[in-house]
Amino acid sequence: MGDYADRRRTAIEDAAFALLIEKGYKATSMLEVARRAGASNETLYKWYGNKQGLFAALVKANARDVAELLRTRLDGADADPLETLATVGPLLLDLVTGERAIALNRAAVGDVHDTATLGPALAESGREAVVPLIAELLGRARDMGLLAFDDAGEVAETYVALLIGDLQIRRATGAIGPLPDDAIRTRAMRAVGGITRLFRT
Repeated sequence: MGDYADRRRTAIEDAAFALLIEKGYKATSMLEVARRAGASNETLYKWYGNKQGLFAALVKANARDVAELLRTRLDGADADPLETLATVGPLLLDLVTGERAIALNRAAVGDVHDTATLGPALAESGREAVVPLIAELLGRARDMGLLAFDDAGEVAETYVALLIGDLQIRRATGAIGPLPDDAIRTRAMRAVGGITRLFRT
């Protein structure tokens, strides 16, 4: 896709996120997104198929940065896996508790009795894409003698539980507001420290 099309797609997805946060999923229409983005309704339907397709694309876009960072670090043979975990943790926590992720989670709940497509899209592009990469990273830490365990997948789940816990659902229900940067950094470091203590050699 060319630069112009990429810019148009970004404008459309930014407009969709803004409307999702302002109005919620059910009250946001493809026509409103097109108008906000300065695009045609025909373009939206051509590129995304329907409203569910557009919001599924938003899910993928929101998770892309963290997954790409993990893949880049995994491709670097000399990268310290625990340092990578410390770097990725704040990004992941900020991602899953940020306004866009919370709006998408609320949209998925609202879609359960409609098309029930957004929940699986969230799982596929979020947890199902990121947790295996974290498991691979932890497996590398084990191979380097930094940690000791049998099942990297279980350790990855433990790490995610330590990092995120119930914060995302508390954000989605409005029980808590956005997390301050220092709270995100502190929790991320605590999660790495917890993994190191639980599975140290």
